[in-house]
Amino acid sequence: MAAILLAEDEAVLRMLITDTLEDEGYEIDVACDGQEALAMIEKNDYRLIILDYMMPKMTGLEVIPKVRSLPDRKHAKILMLSAKTQQSEQDRVMAAGADDFMPKPFSPMELVRRVEELLNA
Repeated sequence: MAAILLAEDEAVLRMLITDTLEDEGYEIDVACDGQEALAMIEKNDYRLIILDYMMPKMTGLEVIPKVRSLPDRKHAKILMLSAKTQQSEQDRVMAAGADDFMPKPFSPMELVRRVEELLNA
């Protein structure tokens, strides 16, 4: 199965997402803030990176262009999770280089569907 990085600062949501995706057979690494996520991305080759928009130290929006600037990580798919659901925010996320945007709250099965779509694209 594909290696996935989840960067989410809310412990309960981090556990829910991790459990949901591990139940589907995915291998998940976890970061609690954007800075930790970027350090992990620089060391590991993830096929999918799930980023929370609002995180301490570095937001998901700040992480995206840094990932896209890494030559050997440009292939990674990025799914942004956010409670900021305005169209202008979604546009900013997609313009920054994300592959998909998922508003919070979301159903676990919708998350699984989106993950599968991104990994099979």
